[in-house]
Amino acid sequence: MSLTGKDLLGGPPHTLLPEEPGPVDLLDRGGDPADVAAAHPTSSLAWAVLAEAAYDRQAYVESYAYGRTGYHRGLDALRRAGWKGYGAVPWSHEPNRGFLRALHALGEAAGAIGETEESARIRQFLVDSDPAAVDALSARSGD
Repeated sequence: MSLTGKDLLGGPPHTLLPEEPGPVDLLDRGGDPADVAAAHPTSSLAWAVLAEAAYDRQAYVESYAYGRTGYHRGLDALRRAGWKGYGAVPWSHEPNRGFLRALHALGEAAGAIGETEESARIRQFLVDSDPAAVDALSARSGD
């Protein structure tokens, strides 16, 4: 599939989120993710970074909350970008990675707190969005 948004097999177009230079720049410069999330609360990336850090500290409920926030902020952005609730959200498009990372972090945290059905649904959502996201994010978490 190409990133042009046209699927030759007749599926829905790929959803490509707009760039978020503010949060990305702040995080790249070592900004505190909590400060970035407070300054840019619609940024899935900021919430994903918080969720991943909490998970790494084994603060699973905190990770779940951050991941859920990033996921919902990402759903809002996807809908604004024309997403209809299904279709590819390519990992190769850098601005999509914040949402995909938040989604993955939510799934990890859900599994850690015993929400196995939710964790499985989230994993399927990631596969449906882009299997490359599953591969990339599983490598990060050691799945």
